[in-house]
Amino acid sequence: MSAETAAQGVRIEVKKRHTCLSPGIWCYKAGAAFRRPDTMMRERTTTMELEFDRDMICGYDTVAEVTLCQEETLESIVPDACPDIERIVDVCGQATLSGKQAGSGMATVSGMVRVSVLYQPEGGGSLRHIELGLPFTCQVEAPGLTEQGVVLAEPRLRCAEARALNPRKVLLRVDLAVDVTACQPVQRPVCCGILNGEQAGICQRQYHGESYELAAVQEKPFTFSDQIRLQGNQNETPQLLAVQATPICAESKLIGSKLIFKGLVEVSMLLQEAGGGLSTARESLPFSQVMEIPQGGEDGDCQVRVELTDLRCEPEQGDPRNLEVALELLAQAQVHCRRPVTLLQDVYSTSCQMEVGSKAQTLCQFGEQSIRTQTVRELLETGEMVRGIAASRLSLGQVTQSREGAQLLLTVESWLTILYLDEGEQVQCLRKMMPVTCRLDCPEGYRCTCTCTCPGEVFAAPAAGGIEVRFSLDFHCLTVSTFQVAAVEQAKLGEPRTAGEGTRPSVVLRLPVQGEGIWEIAKSYGTTMEEIIQANELEGEELPLGKMLLIPGVRG
Repeated sequence: MSAETAAQGVRIEVKKRHTCLSPGIWCYKAGAAFRRPDTMMRERTTTMELEFDRDMICGYDTVAEVTLCQEETLESIVPDACPDIERIVDVCGQATLSGKQAGSGMATVSGMVRVSVLYQPEGGGSLRHIELGLPFTCQVEAPGLTEQGVVLAEPRLRCAEARALNPRKVLLRVDLAVDVTACQPVQRPVCCGILNGEQAGICQRQYHGESYELAAVQEKPFTFSDQIRLQGNQNETPQLLAVQATPICAESKLIGSKLIFKGLVEVSMLLQEAGGGLSTARESLPFSQVMEIPQGGEDGDCQVRVELTDLRCEPEQGDPRNLEVALELLAQAQVHCRRPVTLLQDVYSTSCQMEVGSKAQTLCQFGEQSIRTQTVRELLETGEMVRGIAASRLSLGQVTQSREGAQLLLTVESWLTILYLDEGEQVQCLRKMMPVTCRLDCPEGYRCTCTCTCPGEVFAAPAAGGIEVRFSLDFHCLTVSTFQVAAVEQAKLGEPRTAGEGTRPSVVLRLPVQGEGIWEIAKSYGTTMEEIIQANELEGEELPLGKMLLIPGVRG
């Protein structure tokens, strides 16, 4: 027997032998062999309506996730109460979030950069400072984003520089990085199965699995205030030159519909002592908040970012060593949940023809959620002798990704600023951008969302040839992949399978072709998988290779 003939079918011996002169499938019923004709009269019949079991996948689609880098400039006049500028030493600043807006395929973020320009006045003396504010706005294209969408934003000041145009005029330039994520609520109807299919001999193939969905996006503004006591001599109150506040969410947990999150606001201060020397102070102010998450579940994975929207730090009246700190913050939360999913992948009837409409459904698969810590130790060259360190700080810029096989290289811009004393006891400023890289195991096809934080202080010390710095960075990583599953959207019963074909065969004997499964064979011949498994005494759905398969019709 040729392979072609075996694939198409074989002739079965019955009471009377027939000769097949052309390829075809020979069948028997009631002891008589026959070959299926090509055309016959079609019969009309009244079909029943199918009742579908439908579900709704509710969540959010991330329609934009990008980091915008932009520059802003401002010219400003030195206030009359301040002396003329001889030399600008440093610019300390911070970006705060003012507003967000979603709609018409665009995400808009606005904020304010507040800086303190430190300068050496003409004629000598201790450092002076002037405070400036610079608003900014940025937009991101987000296809599909409507007014019902949610925009999450995290602005950061990468670096700031100032130049004296003349002793009474300053040109300020700030370099910003703004992380923007736009999320659009979606409802995706899916068909899980057919409820009333027994009468029509409906056979269904279903997909049972889970999808890692962004189930909730929520935010909560909150405020709190505290006091900071400056150390030192009671009779010598230091002057506050600059202040920065960095909120850090250290813990989050879902309990029912409530998200409990705790953290710290790290307040860093640059001070000038009564004698003119510079010093720093650092305080940690704790916070604890509760946010309502109606769509969340206790098994959800939480990502909470807390952004500064306003900061006020002023000496207390009557005791200038006490600083009154008032903070306005915005907590932005994303909750991912593993949602069980059942999809009707394919359907047919053993008694009727069917019209089936299908569409691929996109599902998500969780990869990994982790925090990777990178410790950095570097020598920064100054070209001169360093007598002491006055202050050090770190700003983080854009996180970029590149792939090396099964690994991702995550690289963040680290902008270092060191204030130090030179050989003449003058305050100098050293700035340097250092890329810091972290390797992450991430198979191809997975997408990584990464944010970076500096959990501690930046340590700086004089060293031979310059300044040695040490700090640690945390890379917060979440990896997910998407895959598609064929799913039935609609189905309708048609005419009987026998319409136009005459008498249906009781059994067919044929060789399965490569890539064919029991489901495809059963669907093609209008029988069931169970009938084929039982007739061939199979242990499961796996077909034996190179063996003829007995395909019985459905028993009436």
